[in-house]
Amino acid sequence: MSTENTTVTLTRQSGYRFLVDFGERLPQLLADEPAPLGEGSGPAPNHLLLAAVANCLGASLLFALQKFKQDPGELKATAVAELGRNEARRLRLQGIRVQLELGRPAADLEHLDRVLSQFEDFCTVSMSVRQGIDIRVTVQDSTGAVIKG
Repeated sequence: MSTENTTVTLTRQSGYRFLVDFGERLPQLLADEPAPLGEGSGPAPNHLLLAAVANCLGASLLFALQKFKQDPGELKATAVAELGRNEARRLRLQGIRVQLELGRPAADLEHLDRVLSQFEDFCTVSMSVRQGIDIRVTVQDSTGAVIKG
Protein backbone atom coordinates (compact mmCIF):
# COMPACT_ATOMS: atom_id res chain seq x y z
CA MET A 1 0.00 0.00 0.00
CA SER A 2 1.19 3.49 -0.79
CA THR A 3 2.11 5.77 2.09
CA GLU A 4 0.83 8.86 0.30
CA ASN A 5 -2.51 10.34 1.31
CA THR A 6 -5.53 9.07 -0.56
CA THR A 7 -8.18 11.48 -1.79
CA VAL A 8 -11.73 10.62 -2.81
CA THR A 9 -14.14 13.34 -3.96
CA LEU A 10 -17.92 12.97 -3.79
CA THR A 11 -20.21 15.26 -5.76
CA ARG A 12 -23.95 15.25 -5.22
CA GLN A 13 -25.82 14.45 -8.43
CA SER A 14 -29.41 14.57 -7.14
CA GLY A 15 -31.28 13.45 -4.06
CA TYR A 16 -28.92 11.27 -2.02
CA ARG A 17 -26.99 10.12 -5.09
CA PHE A 18 -23.30 11.05 -5.14
CA LEU A 19 -20.67 10.53 -7.81
CA VAL A 20 -17.56 9.10 -6.14
CA ASP A 21 -14.33 10.11 -7.89
CA PHE A 22 -11.27 8.08 -6.93
CA GLY A 23 -8.89 10.01 -9.18
CA GLU A 24 -7.93 10.13 -12.81
CA ARG A 25 -6.82 6.49 -13.23
CA LEU A 26 -9.84 4.82 -11.60
CA PRO A 27 -13.47 4.55 -12.72
CA GLN A 28 -16.05 6.64 -10.93
CA LEU A 29 -18.84 5.09 -8.89
CA LEU A 30 -22.40 6.17 -8.09
CA ALA A 31 -23.36 5.85 -4.43
CA ASP A 32 -26.90 6.27 -3.17
CA GLU A 33 -28.94 5.69 -0.03
CA PRO A 34 -31.66 3.06 -0.20
CA ALA A 35 -35.32 4.07 -0.16
CA PRO A 36 -37.00 5.91 1.43
CA LEU A 37 -34.15 8.48 1.47
CA GLY A 38 -32.57 7.66 -1.86
CA GLU A 39 -33.36 5.46 -4.82
CA GLY A 40 -30.82 2.71 -4.12
CA SER A 41 -29.16 3.33 -7.51
CA GLY A 42 -25.73 2.46 -6.11
CA PRO A 43 -24.05 1.15 -3.01
CA ALA A 44 -24.78 3.02 0.22
CA PRO A 45 -22.00 4.23 2.53
CA ASN A 46 -22.33 1.13 4.74
CA HIS A 47 -21.83 -1.06 1.64
CA LEU A 48 -18.69 0.85 0.77
CA LEU A 49 -17.32 0.47 4.30
CA LEU A 50 -18.03 -3.26 4.31
CA ALA A 51 -16.38 -3.62 0.91
CA ALA A 52 -13.30 -1.72 2.10
CA VAL A 53 -12.92 -3.86 5.24
CA ALA A 54 -13.49 -7.17 3.42
CA ASN A 55 -11.23 -6.24 0.50
CA CYS A 56 -8.41 -5.14 2.78
CA LEU A 57 -8.63 -8.32 4.89
CA GLY A 58 -8.71 -10.51 1.78
CA ALA A 59 -5.71 -8.73 0.30
CA SER A 60 -3.86 -8.96 3.62
CA LEU A 61 -4.52 -12.71 3.84
CA LEU A 62 -3.28 -13.14 0.27
CA PHE A 63 -0.17 -11.06 1.04
CA ALA A 64 0.60 -13.14 4.15
CA LEU A 65 0.16 -16.40 2.22
CA GLN A 66 2.36 -15.19 -0.63
CA LYS A 67 5.13 -14.29 1.82
CA PHE A 68 5.41 -18.08 2.27
CA LYS A 69 4.92 -18.72 -1.47
CA GLN A 70 1.47 -20.21 -0.88
CA ASP A 71 -1.45 -19.90 -3.31
CA PRO A 72 -4.91 -19.94 -1.71
CA GLY A 73 -6.67 -20.51 -5.04
CA GLU A 74 -9.91 -18.60 -5.20
CA LEU A 75 -10.29 -16.27 -2.24
CA LYS A 76 -13.72 -15.02 -1.24
CA ALA A 77 -14.52 -12.37 1.39
CA THR A 78 -18.03 -11.75 2.74
CA ALA A 79 -18.76 -8.91 5.18
CA VAL A 80 -21.98 -8.57 7.19
CA ALA A 81 -22.94 -5.41 9.07
CA GLU A 82 -24.38 -5.66 12.55
CA LEU A 83 -26.69 -2.67 12.94
CA GLY A 84 -28.21 -1.42 16.16
CA ARG A 85 -29.31 1.71 17.95
CA ASN A 86 -27.12 3.76 20.25
CA GLU A 87 -28.23 5.43 23.51
CA ALA A 88 -29.78 8.28 21.51
CA ARG A 89 -31.70 5.71 19.39
CA ARG A 90 -29.62 6.56 16.30
CA LEU A 91 -28.91 3.71 13.90
CA ARG A 92 -25.22 2.73 14.09
CA LEU A 93 -22.92 0.11 12.68
CA GLN A 94 -22.05 -1.80 15.84
CA GLY A 95 -20.02 -4.59 14.36
CA ILE A 96 -18.75 -6.21 11.20
CA ARG A 97 -18.39 -9.95 10.66
CA VAL A 98 -16.01 -10.95 7.89
CA GLN A 99 -15.71 -14.47 6.54
CA LEU A 100 -12.74 -15.27 4.32
CA GLU A 101 -12.89 -18.49 2.32
CA LEU A 102 -9.81 -20.09 0.81
CA GLY A 103 -10.06 -22.01 -2.43
CA ARG A 104 -7.88 -24.84 -1.12
CA PRO A 105 -7.95 -27.14 1.90
CA ALA A 106 -5.94 -25.88 4.87
CA ALA A 107 -3.87 -29.08 4.81
CA ASP A 108 -2.47 -28.05 1.40
CA LEU A 109 -1.06 -24.75 2.68
CA GLU A 110 2.26 -24.55 4.47
CA HIS A 111 2.92 -22.18 7.40
CA LEU A 112 -0.80 -21.53 7.74
CA ASP A 113 -0.55 -21.07 11.51
CA ARG A 114 1.93 -18.20 11.03
CA VAL A 115 -0.14 -16.69 8.23
CA LEU A 116 -3.32 -16.73 10.33
CA SER A 117 -1.57 -15.22 13.33
CA GLN A 118 -0.32 -12.17 11.43
CA PHE A 119 -2.42 -11.33 8.35
CA GLU A 120 -4.93 -9.05 10.13
CA ASP A 121 -2.10 -6.76 11.26
CA PHE A 122 -1.31 -6.01 7.59
CA CYS A 123 -4.80 -4.60 6.94
CA THR A 124 -4.74 -0.82 7.24
CA VAL A 125 -8.51 -0.41 6.88
CA SER A 126 -9.78 -3.02 9.31
CA MET A 127 -7.19 -2.20 11.95
CA SER A 128 -8.22 1.47 11.73
CA VAL A 129 -11.97 0.79 11.71
CA ARG A 130 -11.56 -1.74 14.54
CA GLN A 131 -10.66 1.12 16.88
CA GLY A 132 -14.32 2.16 16.84
CA ILE A 133 -16.24 -0.86 15.53
CA ASP A 134 -15.89 -4.48 16.58
CA ILE A 135 -14.68 -6.61 13.65
CA ARG A 136 -14.76 -10.40 13.94
CA VAL A 137 -12.93 -12.42 11.30
CA THR A 138 -13.41 -16.06 10.35
CA VAL A 139 -11.23 -17.95 7.83
CA GLN A 140 -12.57 -21.07 6.17
CA ASP A 141 -10.86 -23.43 3.73
CA SER A 142 -12.34 -24.98 0.58
CA THR A 143 -13.71 -27.93 2.57
CA GLY A 144 -15.77 -25.61 4.77
CA ALA A 145 -13.54 -26.14 7.79
CA VAL A 146 -13.17 -23.05 9.97
CA ILE A 147 -9.43 -22.53 10.46
CA LYS A 148 -9.62 -19.21 12.30
CA GLY A 149 -12.34 -17.46 14.23
